[in-house]
Amino acid sequence: MELKDRRPETIAVWAGEERPVAAGAAQTPIVHSATFSYPDVDSWLAAALGEGPGHIYSRNTNPTVAVFEEKVRLLEGAQAATSFATGMAAISNTLFALLNTGDRVVSITDSYGGTSKIFLEILPRMGVEVELVRTDDLDALDAAIGEGCRLVYLETPTNPTLKVVDLARAAAAARAVGAITVVDNTFATPINQQPLALGADLVVHSATKFLGGHDDAMGGVLAGRADLIRQVFHYREITGASLDAFSAYLLLRGLKTLDLRVRRQSETALAVASWLSRHPRVETVCYPGLAQHPNHDVAARQMRGFGGVLSFAVKGDFDAAKRVLGRLKLAHRAASLGSVNTLAGPPAATSHVECTPEQRARLGIPEALIRYSCGVEAAEDLIQDLDQALAGA
Repeated sequence: MELKDRRPETIAVWAGEERPVAAGAAQTPIVHSATFSYPDVDSWLAAALGEGPGHIYSRNTNPTVAVFEEKVRLLEGAQAATSFATGMAAISNTLFALLNTGDRVVSITDSYGGTSKIFLEILPRMGVEVELVRTDDLDALDAAIGEGCRLVYLETPTNPTLKVVDLARAAAAARAVGAITVVDNTFATPINQQPLALGADLVVHSATKFLGGHDDAMGGVLAGRADLIRQVFHYREITGASLDAFSAYLLLRGLKTLDLRVRRQSETALAVASWLSRHPRVETVCYPGLAQHPNHDVAARQMRGFGGVLSFAVKGDFDAAKRVLGRLKLAHRAASLGSVNTLAGPPAATSHVECTPEQRARLGIPEALIRYSCGVEAAEDLIQDLDQALAGA
């Protein structure tokens, strides 16, 4: 059986590392070399032109980075993959490489704040038309795509309101007009969701989050159709937002426990969300694993698990949310997610810090909302901690 046909937990460990490497090392080494030498010009030229094996310059490719890309490629069931210095580098390079003046993009209103800034401020300056559709209006999304576009950009579940988009439906609408579908799969991870299998052309991750899983390395990755990956890779190798070897090494280490972590975090998030949904001091809970979630049926159809992130709005205003956050003992008040440590924070300081309160309100993000990314701690301990924080605040 080929490795690509194995289960995700096996792929995460072995992809790109089927054989021992230098000096028989069982783990991929950190290749800290900016450049690579060759015994003769012919072999050098073959590598430079992609006609032979090897690496030329670490801004372009690197042996350690290549193993990380291969793991993600196989986990997502993709033809090819390329990596970046950060998640936003992956998103921005993809959009800038594939779009030209006069093109039209269709996306949703609930995408990550940094992504929204690209849609609202940067792409319009480049002469790209952008239409953002309400995330929960699938008919409107179909109609907007049906008017014609170059690219459809989706994020599901969304950050931080955990809305879910029907990927198969949206990708089919995009295909009908010849558009490329790009999906941010950061929240779900390839353990819980595979957008390419649902019809998407490209899938993007902030590898800093669940893929790395330890809050100690930054990176981004794009996987999908080989022709599109080549186009984005060429843009990235010229503009230079490359993943470095040491970060790739840390991300590789994290990927090997991805299945274990994500399964545990998904179970914990469901337990925490269920408990919060019954708490008298909680206004709303956003988590697609809850039966009362408006997109639960779609999530159950296209996801294997519902992820480790949830959000909840406490009764009151921003000050009420701050009081709850201030009392948490088992959560870092920090801006990331997907770590082995629980992380919590308001969108005003995390996902949508770039937006004004009025902009967040238009996006349907309450100021009293708290994004809560479950770590691998015991669910019972996290619930107890939340209980005392809500009671005391």
